[in-house]
Amino acid sequence: MNEFCKAARIEKSAAVDEGELALINAQALRPLAAEEVFVFRLAACDDQVDRDFERFTKDCLEALAPLYVGKPVLKDHQWRAGEQTARVYAAQVETRDGVSRLVLRCYMPRTEGTAETITAIESGMLRECSVGVAVGRATCSICGANQLETLCKHGGGREYDGQVCHFDLDDPRDAYEVSLVAVPAQKEAGIIKAKRYGGAQPLEDTDPPGGGPGDDSQNWQAKALLELEKNRFNLEGSEDETQTD
Repeated sequence: MNEFCKAARIEKSAAVDEGELALINAQALRPLAAEEVFVFRLAACDDQVDRDFERFTKDCLEALAPLYVGKPVLKDHQWRAGEQTARVYAAQVETRDGVSRLVLRCYMPRTEGTAETITAIESGMLRECSVGVAVGRATCSICGANQLETLCKHGGGREYDGQVCHFDLDDPRDAYEVSLVAVPAQKEAGIIKAKRYGGAQPLEDTDPPGGGPGDDSQNWQAKALLELEKNRFNLEGSEDETQTD
């Protein structure tokens, strides 16, 4: 299992009707009126190959939708209670022009504390987000190896016998959070993960004509494991800070 952070964009949302308000109030501890909440939509991950040469399968998107309901919207991936800005109250997969996309519907209370964020969203100044999930499979499009279990020798974006390699993300295990960010960027682990994911051993017969990922990746497994350990340490450190705040 590995964590994936992907960019998303904020979209306009329709007015809050009784049906939407009922979904919002399922998350609230007291009934909220329509005028008390600000709602928006996140066009999150889709089933197209992205700049990291990864794509979520449609089955993965469908399974992620219920996992995201009730999850927090944070600022800059800061896992602290004080950084919670909004909450996902509904999620579904929408297909348009042949592209299936996971769309998250979110709400936040209209208060003095959220007024600045709401203004930034409404004015278009704040419209990028980063969505973090965990999946159990990252399948190579060339040989079919799950990179989270058995590493192959193929590199995302490289061409093998006329086919460009990418990795299909599937079997979602968790949806952590969505973060409002100034610039959507992947964590360093995402960069290492996009190359090698941290599986066990490369298969002996999965290096067809076209070559492997290159000389610069000769020590990819050690680098990946080191990066995963660094991220684990940083995550534990963040949790400790949360407890002491």
